[in-house]
Amino acid sequence: MTPITTCTNLTSVTMFDGVTSIGEAAFGHCYSLTNVTIPSSVTNIGISSFVYCTNLTSIYFRGNVPSIGMSAFDRDPNAIIYYLPGTTGWSTNAGGLPASLWRPQISEDGSFGVQSNQFGFNINWASGMVAVIEACTNLTDSDWTPIQTNTLSANSTYFSDPNWTNKATCFYRIVWQ
Repeated sequence: MTPITTCTNLTSVTMFDGVTSIGEAAFGHCYSLTNVTIPSSVTNIGISSFVYCTNLTSIYFRGNVPSIGMSAFDRDPNAIIYYLPGTTGWSTNAGGLPASLWRPQISEDGSFGVQSNQFGFNINWASGMVAVIEACTNLTDSDWTPIQTNTLSANSTYFSDPNWTNKATCFYRIVWQ
């Protein structure tokens, strides 16, 4: 087994396409690590790769479920695995962690609301995914109408509705393709 080392300043890891394997204990004991994004090219995660990453909360997988080694995520009490729509092999538990569909999210970065006389918000999701913003004016008789299709780049995109002032009430939702 690889000797244990600790990393104290690493908070986020986004691996590049082409990485196929995460080695044994590669990120073990990275106590400050909070989130990891794993590309679709990864087919193997080694034994204890993320063991004792006690602040790890989100592991985002861009591809199908890889082979996950024993204890890969041991002692990561708050971690949740997120996988993209259309990928295969996932269930509600992977590598001993809960697994859930990775959905587009409205950012909590202060971009939500009226800016430059337009209503808008940032959408965070995986780069290359397509998010469609739909709107309706009455939730009891919901007739959702697509108003903008966004292909995300750099894991986010900004949505704004230039016609928001033409509606007394408007509700928005994000769906994916």
